[in-house]
Amino acid sequence: MTDTTLAWNTYSRQRPERRPVNAAGETTWFNWTQYADHGPGVELLDLRAGGRVLDLGCGKGGNAAHLATVGVDAVGVDISPVQLRAAEERWGGAPGLELRRADALTYLQEGGEDFDAVYSVYGVVWFTDPAALLPLVRDRLRPGGTLAFSQRPPVEGCYGCQASYIPRGEDEDPLVVKRWDYEPHVWISLLRETGFTDATARVLPAPPGNRKTGTLIVTARG
Repeated sequence: MTDTTLAWNTYSRQRPERRPVNAAGETTWFNWTQYADHGPGVELLDLRAGGRVLDLGCGKGGNAAHLATVGVDAVGVDISPVQLRAAEERWGGAPGLELRRADALTYLQEGGEDFDAVYSVYGVVWFTDPAALLPLVRDRLRPGGTLAFSQRPPVEGCYGCQASYIPRGEDEDPLVVKRWDYEPHVWISLLRETGFTDATARVLPAPPGNRKTGTLIVTARG
Protein backbone atom coordinates (compact mmCIF):
# COMPACT_ATOMS: atom_id res chain seq x y z
CA MET A 1 0.00 0.00 0.00
CA THR A 2 1.41 3.40 -0.94
CA ASP A 3 1.63 6.25 1.55
CA THR A 4 -0.96 8.14 -0.50
CA THR A 5 -3.42 5.26 -0.39
CA LEU A 6 -2.89 4.88 3.37
CA ALA A 7 -3.48 8.59 3.86
CA TRP A 8 -6.80 8.59 2.02
CA ASN A 9 -7.92 5.36 3.67
CA THR A 10 -7.28 7.02 7.02
CA TYR A 11 -9.08 10.18 5.97
CA SER A 12 -12.09 8.17 4.81
CA ARG A 13 -12.52 6.52 8.20
CA GLN A 14 -12.63 9.94 9.85
CA ARG A 15 -15.27 11.40 7.57
CA PRO A 16 -18.98 11.23 8.45
CA GLU A 17 -21.35 9.53 6.07
CA ARG A 18 -23.52 11.64 3.80
CA ARG A 19 -26.94 12.27 5.35
CA PRO A 20 -29.85 10.04 4.28
CA VAL A 21 -31.63 13.12 2.86
CA ASN A 22 -30.78 16.79 2.41
CA ALA A 23 -32.80 19.79 3.57
CA ALA A 24 -35.11 19.41 0.56
CA GLY A 25 -35.80 15.77 1.41
CA GLU A 26 -33.80 14.46 -1.57
CA THR A 27 -31.92 11.18 -1.26
CA THR A 28 -29.22 12.27 -3.75
CA TRP A 29 -27.83 15.72 -4.41
CA PHE A 30 -24.70 17.52 -5.65
CA ASN A 31 -22.66 19.64 -3.26
CA TRP A 32 -19.59 21.66 -4.27
CA THR A 33 -18.88 23.16 -0.85
CA GLN A 34 -17.92 22.03 2.65
CA TYR A 35 -21.28 23.21 3.94
CA ALA A 36 -24.59 21.35 3.86
CA ASP A 37 -27.30 22.64 1.50
CA HIS A 38 -25.14 25.47 0.21
CA GLY A 39 -23.92 26.62 -3.16
CA PRO A 40 -24.62 25.67 -6.78
CA GLY A 41 -25.47 22.24 -8.14
CA VAL A 42 -24.97 20.18 -11.28
CA GLU A 43 -25.68 23.16 -13.53
CA LEU A 44 -21.98 24.10 -13.32
CA LEU A 45 -21.18 21.03 -15.42
CA ASP A 46 -23.52 22.04 -18.25
CA LEU A 47 -24.48 18.42 -18.86
CA ARG A 48 -27.35 16.90 -20.78
CA ALA A 49 -29.02 13.56 -20.20
CA GLY A 50 -26.89 10.86 -21.80
CA GLY A 51 -23.65 12.75 -21.23
CA ARG A 52 -20.61 11.16 -19.65
CA VAL A 53 -18.76 12.68 -16.70
CA LEU A 54 -15.64 11.84 -14.69
CA ASP A 55 -15.33 12.45 -10.94
CA LEU A 56 -11.64 12.69 -9.98
CA GLY A 57 -11.39 11.66 -6.35
CA CYS A 58 -14.99 10.55 -5.96
CA GLY A 59 -14.59 9.56 -2.31
CA LYS A 60 -17.73 7.88 -1.01
CA GLY A 61 -19.53 8.58 -4.26
CA GLY A 62 -22.42 10.84 -3.34
CA ASN A 63 -21.96 13.41 -6.10
CA ALA A 64 -21.40 10.81 -8.81
CA ALA A 65 -24.42 8.85 -7.60
CA HIS A 66 -26.59 11.93 -7.94
CA LEU A 67 -25.45 12.48 -11.52
CA ALA A 68 -26.40 8.90 -12.34
CA THR A 69 -29.92 9.50 -11.03
CA VAL A 70 -30.43 12.46 -13.40
CA GLY A 71 -29.54 10.48 -16.51
CA VAL A 72 -25.80 11.09 -16.77
CA ASP A 73 -23.23 8.29 -17.07
CA ALA A 74 -20.87 8.95 -14.17
CA VAL A 75 -17.44 7.40 -13.63
CA GLY A 76 -15.99 7.85 -10.16
CA VAL A 77 -12.25 7.29 -9.71
CA ASP A 78 -10.51 7.11 -6.35
CA ILE A 79 -7.23 5.69 -5.07
CA SER A 80 -8.65 4.59 -1.70
CA PRO A 81 -10.28 1.16 -1.45
CA VAL A 82 -11.89 2.23 1.83
CA GLN A 83 -13.57 5.18 0.12
CA LEU A 84 -14.74 3.02 -2.77
CA ARG A 85 -16.01 0.27 -0.49
CA ALA A 86 -18.22 2.83 1.26
CA ALA A 87 -19.39 4.10 -2.14
CA GLU A 88 -20.24 0.58 -3.30
CA GLU A 89 -22.13 -0.19 -0.10
CA ARG A 90 -24.39 2.82 -0.49
CA TRP A 91 -24.57 3.43 -4.23
CA GLY A 92 -23.33 0.26 -5.91
CA GLY A 93 -25.56 -1.08 -8.64
CA ALA A 94 -27.08 2.30 -9.49
CA PRO A 95 -27.70 2.46 -13.25
CA GLY A 96 -25.23 4.77 -14.98
CA LEU A 97 -22.66 4.74 -12.15
CA GLU A 98 -19.19 3.18 -12.46
CA LEU A 99 -16.70 3.18 -9.59
CA ARG A 100 -13.05 2.47 -10.36
CA ARG A 101 -10.01 2.25 -8.13
CA ALA A 102 -7.06 4.02 -9.76
CA ASP A 103 -4.49 6.73 -9.37
CA ALA A 104 -5.95 9.70 -11.23
CA LEU A 105 -2.88 10.51 -13.32
CA THR A 106 -2.48 6.88 -14.36
CA TYR A 107 -6.15 6.62 -15.24
CA LEU A 108 -6.02 9.74 -17.39
CA GLN A 109 -2.76 8.71 -19.06
CA GLU A 110 -4.17 5.36 -20.10
CA GLY A 111 -6.58 7.15 -22.40
CA GLY A 112 -9.62 5.50 -23.88
CA GLU A 113 -12.98 7.10 -23.37
CA ASP A 114 -13.55 10.85 -23.42
CA PHE A 115 -15.91 12.85 -21.24
CA ASP A 116 -18.35 15.74 -21.56
CA ALA A 117 -17.24 16.99 -18.14
CA VAL A 118 -14.56 16.30 -15.56
CA TYR A 119 -14.94 17.54 -12.00
CA SER A 120 -13.28 17.42 -8.60
CA VAL A 121 -14.88 18.38 -5.29
CA TYR A 122 -12.13 18.87 -2.71
CA GLY A 123 -10.48 16.07 -4.64
CA VAL A 124 -7.75 15.26 -7.12
CA VAL A 125 -7.36 18.75 -8.61
CA TRP A 126 -6.50 20.07 -5.15
CA PHE A 127 -4.00 17.31 -4.42
CA THR A 128 -2.18 16.95 -7.75
CA ASP A 129 0.40 19.15 -9.45
CA PRO A 130 -1.62 21.09 -12.03
CA ALA A 131 1.33 21.02 -14.46
CA ALA A 132 0.89 17.26 -14.63
CA LEU A 133 -2.89 17.03 -14.25
CA LEU A 134 -4.44 19.79 -16.35
CA PRO A 135 -3.03 18.71 -19.75
CA LEU A 136 -4.26 15.17 -19.15
CA VAL A 137 -7.73 16.37 -18.22
CA ARG A 138 -7.92 18.53 -21.33
CA ASP A 139 -6.93 15.55 -23.48
CA ARG A 140 -9.84 13.54 -22.09
CA LEU A 141 -12.47 16.25 -22.50
CA ARG A 142 -14.62 16.31 -25.58
CA PRO A 143 -14.52 19.61 -27.51
CA GLY A 144 -16.27 22.27 -25.46
CA GLY A 145 -16.43 19.99 -22.41
CA THR A 146 -16.38 21.40 -18.89
CA LEU A 147 -13.75 21.14 -16.19
CA ALA A 148 -15.03 22.23 -12.79
CA PHE A 149 -13.50 21.92 -9.35
CA SER A 150 -13.87 23.23 -5.84
CA GLN A 151 -11.55 23.43 -2.85
CA ARG A 152 -10.74 25.62 0.12
CA PRO A 153 -9.34 29.04 -0.83
CA PRO A 154 -5.63 29.56 -0.13
CA VAL A 155 -4.43 31.16 3.05
CA GLU A 156 -3.04 34.58 2.23
CA GLY A 157 0.66 34.29 1.42
CA CYS A 158 0.60 30.46 1.29
CA TYR A 159 0.56 29.58 -2.40
CA GLY A 160 1.70 26.68 -4.52
CA CYS A 161 2.50 23.26 -3.11
CA GLN A 162 1.51 22.98 0.56
CA ALA A 163 1.30 20.15 3.11
CA SER A 164 -1.96 18.72 4.45
CA TYR A 165 -1.78 16.64 7.61
CA ILE A 166 -4.14 13.74 8.27
CA PRO A 167 -4.11 12.79 11.97
CA ARG A 168 -3.76 9.21 13.16
CA GLY A 169 -3.49 7.74 16.65
CA GLU A 170 -1.96 9.56 19.63
CA ASP A 171 1.30 7.63 19.25
CA GLU A 172 1.58 8.02 15.47
CA ASP A 173 2.81 10.86 13.32
CA PRO A 174 0.16 12.34 11.04
CA LEU A 175 0.12 11.32 7.42
CA VAL A 176 1.07 14.00 4.90
CA VAL A 177 -0.32 14.67 1.45
CA LYS A 178 0.55 17.56 -0.84
CA ARG A 179 -2.01 20.05 -2.08
CA TRP A 180 -1.83 22.98 -4.51
CA ASP A 181 -3.25 26.32 -3.38
CA TYR A 182 -3.57 29.28 -5.71
CA GLU A 183 -5.52 32.51 -5.84
CA PRO A 184 -8.39 32.62 -8.36
CA HIS A 185 -6.49 34.67 -10.94
CA VAL A 186 -3.59 32.21 -10.88
CA TRP A 187 -5.92 29.27 -11.57
CA ILE A 188 -7.32 31.18 -14.53
CA SER A 189 -3.81 31.75 -15.88
CA LEU A 190 -2.84 28.09 -15.41
CA LEU A 191 -5.95 26.93 -17.24
CA ARG A 192 -5.44 29.33 -20.14
CA GLU A 193 -1.79 28.28 -20.46
CA THR A 194 -2.97 24.67 -20.77
CA GLY A 195 -5.37 25.55 -23.58
CA PHE A 196 -8.63 25.85 -21.67
CA THR A 197 -11.04 28.64 -22.53
CA ASP A 198 -13.77 30.56 -20.69
CA ALA A 199 -11.98 30.05 -17.38
CA THR A 200 -13.65 31.52 -14.30
CA ALA A 201 -12.70 31.37 -10.63
CA ARG A 202 -14.45 32.81 -7.61
CA VAL A 203 -14.71 32.34 -3.88
CA LEU A 204 -18.26 31.58 -2.79
CA PRO A 205 -18.77 33.02 0.71
CA ALA A 206 -19.66 30.72 3.57
CA PRO A 207 -23.33 30.61 4.59
CA PRO A 208 -24.43 32.77 7.54
CA GLY A 209 -22.99 31.57 10.82
CA ASN A 210 -19.74 31.40 12.76
CA ARG A 211 -17.68 29.77 10.02
CA LYS A 212 -16.17 32.25 7.57
CA THR A 213 -14.09 30.20 5.11
CA GLY A 214 -15.65 30.21 1.67
CA THR A 215 -15.23 27.80 -1.23
CA LEU A 216 -13.08 28.37 -4.29
CA ILE A 217 -15.02 27.26 -7.39
CA VAL A 218 -13.30 27.13 -10.77
CA THR A 219 -14.72 26.26 -14.21
CA ALA A 220 -13.28 26.16 -17.73
CA ARG A 221 -13.95 24.75 -21.20
CA GLY A 222 -11.76 22.22 -22.92
